[in-house]
Amino acid sequence: VLEARAGLSLGASDVFLNVAGGLRIGEPAADLAVAAAIVSSYSNRPVPEGTVGFGEIGLSGEGRPVAQSAARLKEAAKHGFTRAIVPKANAPKESPKGMQVIAVTRLDQALAAIFE
Repeated sequence: VLEARAGLSLGASDVFLNVAGGLRIGEPAADLAVAAAIVSSYSNRPVPEGTVGFGEIGLSGEGRPVAQSAARLKEAAKHGFTRAIVPKANAPKESPKGMQVIAVTRLDQALAAIFE
């Protein structure tokens, strides 16, 4: 999806993903965070400090909503995150105090919001 929808040439690259503490990720809400980590490594640009993202990414690059978005945002704010990139359907009516929530509909929009 990163090749087809975000224009990255990853076909010749090996991608290894390590989650701290050996945690296994089994839910689609991690899709956007994993995509951001891959783009960060590939482009040698860090995800800006204080930025968090969650959401499922479909094969056509659309951002799909995930369950418990309000609780995820509240917890992220408690941990000091100040910007959140989320699927448009998960955008809250009111952002948690001290947090800017950016709602996106597609992967390319999410990556632009993170890295630009």
